[in-house]
Amino acid sequence: GRRTQLLKGLPATSTVEENAAAGVTVYTFNVTVSPLSSEDVAVLPTILNSNPLAEAFVIEPKGNLEYRVVTTGNPVLDYETMPNRFDLQIFVEDTTGRTDLNILTIQITDKNEYPVFQGNMAIQTVTIYVLEGTPPARIYQVKAADPENAKLKYSLLPASVPFSVFENGAIFSRKEFDYEKDPHCYFLNITVTDPDGLNSTKTVNIKIININDERPYFITKQRIYRIPEEQSPGTVVANVTAKDPDDEGSPSRLFYSIQSSERYFSINPSTGVLQVIGRIDRDALPLRLHPNISLIVRVEDSPSGGHVSEMEITIIIDDINDNPPECNPSTFRKEANENTAAGTFLLELRNYCKDIDVDPSNNRFNFTGLSGFGSNNFALESTVSGRLVMTESIDLENPANLGVEVYSLTVRVQDIASPNYSNIIHIYIRIKLVNEFFPVFSNLSYVFNVPEITKVGSTIGRVSARDKDWSPNVITYSIVAGGGTRNYANIFWISPTKGHLKILVRLDYETAQKHILTVQASDQEKTATASVTVNVLEVNDEEPVCSPNFYSFEIPVSLAVGTNINGFRIECQDRDSEPRSFRYFINEGNVNNHFTFSPSAGSNISRLILASRFDYESGLDTNWIYRLRVYITDDNLLSARDKTTHLVKTGTVTLSIRVIPNPTTIITTTPGFTLVTKRENLYSGSAWYVPFIITLGSLLLLGLLGYLGFLLATWVRTHCPPAGRAHGTPLINAPEEKKPKKDVVVTMTKLNTVFDGEARDPVTGRMYEFNTQSGARRWKKSNEPLQPELALQVTSSAMDDSGQETDRAEAPSKKEPSEKEKE
Repeated sequence: GRRTQLLKGLPATSTVEENAAAGVTVYTFNVTVSPLSSEDVAVLPTILNSNPLAEAFVIEPKGNLEYRVVTTGNPVLDYETMPNRFDLQIFVEDTTGRTDLNILTIQITDKNEYPVFQGNMAIQTVTIYVLEGTPPARIYQVKAADPENAKLKYSLLPASVPFSVFENGAIFSRKEFDYEKDPHCYFLNITVTDPDGLNSTKTVNIKIININDERPYFITKQRIYRIPEEQSPGTVVANVTAKDPDDEGSPSRLFYSIQSSERYFSINPSTGVLQVIGRIDRDALPLRLHPNISLIVRVEDSPSGGHVSEMEITIIIDDINDNPPECNPSTFRKEANENTAAGTFLLELRNYCKDIDVDPSNNRFNFTGLSGFGSNNFALESTVSGRLVMTESIDLENPANLGVEVYSLTVRVQDIASPNYSNIIHIYIRIKLVNEFFPVFSNLSYVFNVPEITKVGSTIGRVSARDKDWSPNVITYSIVAGGGTRNYANIFWISPTKGHLKILVRLDYETAQKHILTVQASDQEKTATASVTVNVLEVNDEEPVCSPNFYSFEIPVSLAVGTNINGFRIECQDRDSEPRSFRYFINEGNVNNHFTFSPSAGSNISRLILASRFDYESGLDTNWIYRLRVYITDDNLLSARDKTTHLVKTGTVTLSIRVIPNPTTIITTTPGFTLVTKRENLYSGSAWYVPFIITLGSLLLLGLLGYLGFLLATWVRTHCPPAGRAHGTPLINAPEEKKPKKDVVVTMTKLNTVFDGEARDPVTGRMYEFNTQSGARRWKKSNEPLQPELALQVTSSAMDDSGQETDRAEAPSKKEPSEKEKE
């Protein structure tokens, strides 16, 4: 029990940071033993007492009597919650019995510690459950503390998750979650950080809770099923399955049912297995008409009205071969034209035959065994379709056919599937004569050149066609297109039997230079067409038309030669001639050639020119009024030879020109003359009815006179005695016959002429008087003043056929008047 200095380095003071982990060396010391000892200790250095905690530290040997004081980590040293100083009483005893006891003082030093989560997050991973469909809201509050009571900050990782954390540690959701579309679980790393950057992180697990908000859906894709008829009850048709999105990851609790009333099938409500429950007869109604059975299968996620989905499936009932093929009719009568080309289709038997079995493997049949008289001319193109075609052309005109018109054939129709039912078909084919050939025109197109002056009704050409049929057909012709203008619907006519083409109206080159017709030839069945072109040849058939075409004017007798008379000119136009083709000449009335036109040819405009002076004094000119008839021809550009062969048209213009003498003193007296008009009333031979009526009236009158004479004679005989004839003279004098007379009616008209001018005759030098209006003249006596001339007195009486003369006209002058004076 003696205390000696065994603990070398004690007492002492040491420090250790708070929160030191277990095994951290706090202090190291040595033990000194007595030389008498075996260099070992009997009692290792031991902490007898530790104030305030006894288990926070422990002594561990390092070797060679060196030891160290280390932390145990239980409890963890905490500067903020534990005493800051520990006094450790260390005891040691060597083998000689010597002991030593010293104190090691350990000072706990403060350290900036990590923030500490509180609540459930401090002891476990927190799991937060969020119902799908929940609107964005706060879902959890994170709690943490700093040992140094500093202000903490919260953060969240990863940043892509649809959550956020506020500064106060509140976790919020940022969306409304859909269990079926969004991830079912989120892991959030919540980090709390103190001002010095020390942080702590905890994981929060967020799980999205599924709710029953989705419809179940069918995962069976097949919608159409086929089963043979006559299946036994219990036969499985289909296994209809569905899923519920709300039951993802867990067994579905679904319920199946058939909505329509169905006598053929049923469905297991738990498994969705569709089975046959009744007899299915494909040949009986209604399956005979409607072999497809449609079912509405419903799946529900709750037996008491949850979410529902429906699916329509179709079950096709296949038939079995239990019926033979049948044809209606079973006998056919067909016609084919002679010379029908080889390979021509005649009859398709499949259109008339059928097997009421529905399944194609059961209702298929073939046509075979073509036989009979003339069967070598025919063949079945296909055993499946039964198409009957001709293998050779049959020409009834060919003697090799011997005039055979009807061929009798038989065909067998037979099932392909067992038991191979069959029937016989009879076919009768009659070959008939046909109109084989089309009419053919002698030319593909015709061209006729027709002058435009061709007379209406003239034949301008002929088309012809012929038919190669053995029995020649009557061909008729018609115009099917063309041959009309705006004014005339039909300009041409064609003979229906002869093909002669005629014109119905006059052609006009200026209106249409060409007509294109389509002529059709028909043998009552077949037609052919040919193009007919009628070229209208231009002919000079238009007359020059001039303006004005009549003109009247007066000119003085002294008008100078070469003068354009009164500035007169004519302007001409011709629809089919150019202006240089006009030629002008005066055909009538140009006495002494006083007038001419300039230019006389080569222009459509010409002027009237005085060509020579008037000479009335010498008596050369006697006319005071000239009536000119001007001809305008369109042949100026033609040669002399062409003028004899070409048609030349002429236009006319009439001019009335009055020559005015030089005016003299006007005489107030008015000479006159008398016109005598003689009119004879003669019988016209065309009036046949006149003698008839006269004769009939005379007969009636004679009959009446005869009857009256008879009555008078009877009265005389009765009342008067007969007396002899005196001196032999007749009692009644018969009138003498007279010759018929000719009635002559004489009308006298007195006209007075005023001679209001006088002039000297340049040849004789004698003076003469004239009327400035009419041009009448008379010689003036030397001592006679200008006065009117007495009118001629003319009388007339009738002359009978006996030659008795009538009174004649007497004139004061012995000289007979001239013809001009008579006029």
